[in-house]
Amino acid sequence: MWAIAIYLFVTSLKGVSSMKLHRDLEITQKSAWFMLHRIRKAFEMMDSLPPLKGPVEVDETYIGGKRKNMSKAKRRKLKGRGSVGKAAVVGILDRSTNQVRVQPVENTDKETLQGIIVENVEPGATVYTDDARAYCGMPFPHESVKHGAGEYVREMAHTNGIESFWAVLKRAHMGTYHQFSFKHLLRYANEFAGRHNVRNADTLDQMHDVVAGLVGKRLMYADLISAK
Repeated sequence: MWAIAIYLFVTSLKGVSSMKLHRDLEITQKSAWFMLHRIRKAFEMMDSLPPLKGPVEVDETYIGGKRKNMSKAKRRKLKGRGSVGKAAVVGILDRSTNQVRVQPVENTDKETLQGIIVENVEPGATVYTDDARAYCGMPFPHESVKHGAGEYVREMAHTNGIESFWAVLKRAHMGTYHQFSFKHLLRYANEFAGRHNVRNADTLDQMHDVVAGLVGKRLMYADLISAK
């Protein structure tokens, strides 16, 4: 059962839902949900990962349901527009290796975004972003494109790579999972970053990496469903 689950996990570009897994393995949906979260731990980002050498693309996206699909009661509770009621995720893509790192954040202010870049990018690497003010004044060579003015590519300056990654994540959110709670958002984001990072390997090698990544990692069902 674990071999089949891991195979489906690494070969499903948009992820595999617990409902599909419970039907394929003929186990309960609860057990399938637990299995998938345990497999996701294999792709946990580790603090010991070396800095990305760059050049890198950095961008943030917002994950959540569309306001028009919410109940009137829920819409009334949301004040503001755009990203209100959604969860933010920051992504960094290394162009030289095509490796992606992701991190859900509660704020997208200058201190938060630039702090993540400093922690994950090697000093001196060129950083490409959009024109958000939070990226101004970074201690890196920095170029940005002005999305607000309709500029998306200027020579080497663009964020097309990381935006393509966001497109896959969002299609999975809408079409496969339908909802990511903020509590589990890091696991889902790591799932897609991990699958992206090993996509050029053979399927058996991908499965081997998942199994190796599970060694020494324990996840209890009580922790998954706890309020914290």
